[in-house]
Amino acid sequence: MTELLVVLVAAFAVIAASTLLGPRLGIASPLILVAIGVGASFLPLFDTIEIEPEWILAGVLPPLLYSSAVSMPSMNFRREFGAISGLSVALVIASSLVLGVFFMLVIPDLGFAWGVALGAIVSPTDAVATSIIKQTSVSKRVVAMLEGESLLNDATALVLLRTAIVATAASFSFWAAAGTFAYSVVVAIIIGVLVGRGNLMVRKRVTDPTVNTVISFVVPFAAAVPAELLGASGLVAAVMAGLVTGIRAPRYLSAQNRLSDSQNWRTVELVLEGAVFLTMGVQVSSIIANVERDHAGVGPAVLIAAGALVLTIIVRAAYVAPLLWWLSTLRNRNAKMQDRLLEMREKMSTPEGAEQMFGEANGRRRRASDNQIERLGRRIVQSLADITYFRNAPLGWRDGTAVVWAGMRGAVTVAAAQTLPDDTPQRSVLVLIAFAVAVMSLLVQGGTIGPLLRAISPVVDQAAVDEKTNAERARLMQLMRTSADAVPPAPPVEQTMQGFISAKEHELSVIAAQRAALLEARDHGTFDADVLAYALQILDASQIALELRGGPKG
Repeated sequence: MTELLVVLVAAFAVIAASTLLGPRLGIASPLILVAIGVGASFLPLFDTIEIEPEWILAGVLPPLLYSSAVSMPSMNFRREFGAISGLSVALVIASSLVLGVFFMLVIPDLGFAWGVALGAIVSPTDAVATSIIKQTSVSKRVVAMLEGESLLNDATALVLLRTAIVATAASFSFWAAAGTFAYSVVVAIIIGVLVGRGNLMVRKRVTDPTVNTVISFVVPFAAAVPAELLGASGLVAAVMAGLVTGIRAPRYLSAQNRLSDSQNWRTVELVLEGAVFLTMGVQVSSIIANVERDHAGVGPAVLIAAGALVLTIIVRAAYVAPLLWWLSTLRNRNAKMQDRLLEMREKMSTPEGAEQMFGEANGRRRRASDNQIERLGRRIVQSLADITYFRNAPLGWRDGTAVVWAGMRGAVTVAAAQTLPDDTPQRSVLVLIAFAVAVMSLLVQGGTIGPLLRAISPVVDQAAVDEKTNAERARLMQLMRTSADAVPPAPPVEQTMQGFISAKEHELSVIAAQRAALLEARDHGTFDADVLAYALQILDASQIALELRGGPKG
């Protein structure tokens, strides 16, 4: 027990130290943690420590993916969903099949099904590993695509892994596999949405921020566990619960509860991410020992892993190139609709024009309800905002290079490999190959992504960027002033407790109106996500400061 406590305390200290020292040394902290873990794996203390892979897949991943989904800007996820779904589903399947052929050819007596199983293990990018990309100067669109991909591709890989393992013992059916995948995703989405909404309905009635945060720690598991019991993807369920929570929380939870949530979840993320990379390194000695015990060669396995890593990068590049072309074509096609959408928005400003637009858009002759007209108007505004977003942030070859080179593997690959059945042919070798792919991916790609992006990034006109940001903020401030002016003016302030309470309630009403306007703008996508998030944080801070002055809360 004492040894375990010493290990835990040392792990916390190492995680904190690497987070602080990494940026100063110019090395990503995950790389430092993996290196420390590899060194520690050869200490006698870790000979008897065995890490269950299910702890990573079922205990660590759901809260990490949930937290990432909560903090991800919803409008960026929506806008990039086409690219995200392709990267997280089509690319994983294509990579798994190509790698399956490769492993079948280079590993004697393995077979295609087991090759695809190993390909599914090493194909998905790691949600934790891609945190390295956030420390670079890559564009926001690339960050959104990589974050969205890492949220969803683990589920694709794990479903494909299960399917491949089943195929080794029975005849394979493409339609059965497709049906299993569809069931896994659809059921997970339903459960995740229900848990996300139920979570907010419960937590909005809990006023204590500490208790509220403790309840939030339950949410990813409340989504993941039932989904897994029903044969669906627990990871997708956790992600969906996080997305629903992130979108709806500002309308349901108090500012103090959301601030407490944010601070505590950042701590959880730091600890869990660090633990993932440490455990990844700590396993190296036992993995090598298992290979040597089975009289298999470590050298050939590492060479195969190097070939697999090169192949994953080639397949990824071959997929990303046409993806960028498709996104560019889509951007140009949507831009041609701008004039028509502007005309529709102008007509929607009058009741007669709105009725006409609804009839043209839906082919209906009966009178439209106010809600239907409002939804149509929202879609028009949203479409115009999307066109502006894509026009202002086109993706070029530099962005494509970032997407390709940032596709790093991590601890999920190692954990998934260790879930292979005991009767898997050459199991210890397959686990070592997966581990080597993950480590080389972190070292080669993670260690060079920063210098690579700095080398290919164009010169940035900082003055132009600042001018654009200031213009965006000025537009946002105007929206906040307009929404504040819509609140009935406060009565004359009296130097009494009742006067103090009335003034406070008026200020809280102004903040509530401004928050509602900002959230509506968020849903429409009419402002930059980061600028909008910052404005919402300022409102939350103002509300918390008001509530701490005493008197009843607004």
